[in-house]
Amino acid sequence: MKATAIARPNLALVKYWGKLNQELNLPLNNNIGITQEGLETKTTVEFLPELKEDEIEIDRKVLDKEKAKKMVKHLDRIRKLANFSTRAKVISENSFPGSAGLASSASGFAALSYAGVKAAGLELTKKELSILARKGSGSACRSIFGGFVEWVSGRTDGGSYSEQIAPPEQMDIKLLVCLVPGEKKVSSTEGHKIADTSPLLKCRLSSTKENLTKIRTGILEKDFSTLGKYSERDTITMHAVMMSSSPPLFYWSPKTLEIIKKVIELRESGTECYFSIDAGPKVHILCEEKNLNEINREIKKSGINTIISSPGEGVELTNKHLF
Repeated sequence: MKATAIARPNLALVKYWGKLNQELNLPLNNNIGITQEGLETKTTVEFLPELKEDEIEIDRKVLDKEKAKKMVKHLDRIRKLANFSTRAKVISENSFPGSAGLASSASGFAALSYAGVKAAGLELTKKELSILARKGSGSACRSIFGGFVEWVSGRTDGGSYSEQIAPPEQMDIKLLVCLVPGEKKVSSTEGHKIADTSPLLKCRLSSTKENLTKIRTGILEKDFSTLGKYSERDTITMHAVMMSSSPPLFYWSPKTLEIIKKVIELRESGTECYFSIDAGPKVHILCEEKNLNEINREIKKSGINTIISSPGEGVELTNKHLF
């Protein structure tokens, strides 16, 4: 059986850095994200008896065994659930750059999980699907759901899952994705492993509790200012942990800092907006639609290309297969 799924990355408003359990991808803290419309991963999976090994292609590049290792391991999880050993052909395409702080692994493993489960003839609930996706890439469990999503950190495999806080249409919010050039040299997976070397980690974990409460309230009460303020605060504390770890991790580039300063200048001049940055050089600017065009013009003056995004739907199936 062949199945194709479309998933979208998600921007974490309250982020996590560091894991309680590396193998199970259990984060140190709950986190909240927005699933993003306008950025997509499309993945087709088919289990074929004639294959001797999995064949995986991403963005028209066939992966060698080393690069395919994480995806093969995830397919093994699906095979175990389905109680068979048949190998799979997988083709995946992204509408946006990977390995650059845009959560391509989140949308990638969300799409792989759903397409793989359906191709294997399995039926999982959204909660069960989020648990499965989490094992491939932590934030993939948030991409299973649409709109505003919270990932419950948990302390066990079955206790760490995502759930929707509110649907995409809950708030007037736009995400201006600033495509700062560059790929991260240290993966998030490797970065998480050294989070506890930072003397600032405990302070950050303490602050995330307030950030979570404030942002949940901001979402439910449609309070953009509160959501933006505490999301920006959370970004800064996470990157402070990264920069103070051993060895230090600097995901920002000069252009990243330039955009940060531009956002602060715009806000001080009366145009409300906030920045959010995951593990990479690219910047997301949170704003309301009324200010979007002005902010976009200012960013483009810096020579940076942008993508306009908004809260989007969760993972879904399509009958338009890639092979």
